[in-house]
Amino acid sequence: MNRKQKGFSLIELLIVVAIILIIAAIAIPNLMRARMAANETSAVGSLRTINTAAVSYYSTYNIGFPTSLPKLGGVAGAVATCNAAQLIDPVLSAGVIAQKSGYFVTLNPGAVPYTGPLPAGCVAGNMDGYEVTAYPVSVGTSGQRSFCVDGSGVIRQDPTGATPAAAVNCPAAMLPLQ
Repeated sequence: MNRKQKGFSLIELLIVVAIILIIAAIAIPNLMRARMAANETSAVGSLRTINTAAVSYYSTYNIGFPTSLPKLGGVAGAVATCNAAQLIDPVLSAGVIAQKSGYFVTLNPGAVPYTGPLPAGCVAGNMDGYEVTAYPVSVGTSGQRSFCVDGSGVIRQDPTGATPAAAVNCPAAMLPLQ
């Protein structure tokens, strides 16, 4: 019998599948590390944005620093007010705890409320500052480190990714981001 062979043999297909699996085993961990690095970069960018917005809020409305993320945001296209200043993206101002790029972001207000005159409809801010924290939704999967910034503008990091305790200032034990 003299037949011409057409197609691939089972052994050839198995070899190709094995090669693809080996390449995937090498590539997937690198992809996960790159994704975590991108999430961490996004979290640090969010902290910088919120920090700048909080200082702008303080100087624009003269009623103290904001007491929550929603005060810095608002509905797109609406008029900016002291309760919805339109200074940050709606994703970051969606609630008391915002979630963006695998990180939870919170704003913890200071403890000393503004006591001066308030414009109509405004709620007083706090005079002694704020702290903004960003920590991974899942340590080791969405990010490795947690971050915080306060009125000093110094972004600090915790390499363990632990959820920072609420405080007016970032803990001094956290290392400045370099």
